[in-house]
Amino acid sequence: MRDCYRYIILIVMMVCTLSLQAQSDRGLIRMGNRAFHAQKWTKAEINYRKALAKNSSNSQALYNLGCALLQQDKDSMAVEQFEKASKIENNPFRRSKSYHNIGVIMQKQRQYAQAIDAYKMSLRDNPGDNETRYNLALCKKLLKNNPNQQNKKNDKNKDKNKNKDKKNQKNKKEDQNQNKKGQNQDKNKNQNQRHEQKMSRDNADQLLNAAIQQEKATKQKMQRNMSQPKSRNLDKNW
Repeated sequence: MRDCYRYIILIVMMVCTLSLQAQSDRGLIRMGNRAFHAQKWTKAEINYRKALAKNSSNSQALYNLGCALLQQDKDSMAVEQFEKASKIENNPFRRSKSYHNIGVIMQKQRQYAQAIDAYKMSLRDNPGDNETRYNLALCKKLLKNNPNQQNKKNDKNKDKNKNKDKKNQKNKKEDQNQNKKGQNQDKNKNQNQRHEQKMSRDNADQLLNAAIQQEKATKQKMQRNMSQPKSRNLDKNW
């Protein structure tokens, strides 16, 4: 019976521990929110980061951390958190807020083309957001008055395509060099083969000439021997 009670107590403790662990990231978010409303941005950031250490996939902690960073003018870091939050947030309304804030940061940096893209994404999740719609219209007007912004975007794409073309040209040139190298190797191989064939023919000619000279010498020797007198032998009569 005692073992049964111990087993039940152990289960209750485990459930409580898991419950506390599950609530710990939410508790840290609440602490961060209190610090945020008190305009203690750094303290809020610390608590949100602690919450993410407990649960890295908590989209609320990511979004709130982005807001705390935004208040500290850490724009690039804030955009990174908003982008992470938008990727894992399933609620369209909350996701639209991340895109909206990205648009605000891009607009503040006068990157109107990027701001327009972010505002469009926000309105796609929350079409009734009049503030985002107003910011989108304003950025379109500012971009129209500053065509260099669009040109910069186009130039960036051109540079990207140009780098891609350069890479393709480099690969093509390497292939050509490889083919040329192979052709040179084949050429050298053919030259070596022709040289070897020439050497073989030369050797054959030398051997043939030597044989002819030897045969000629032998013939001359035989002719000399035939011109010399020989001793006569008596023929036998049969």
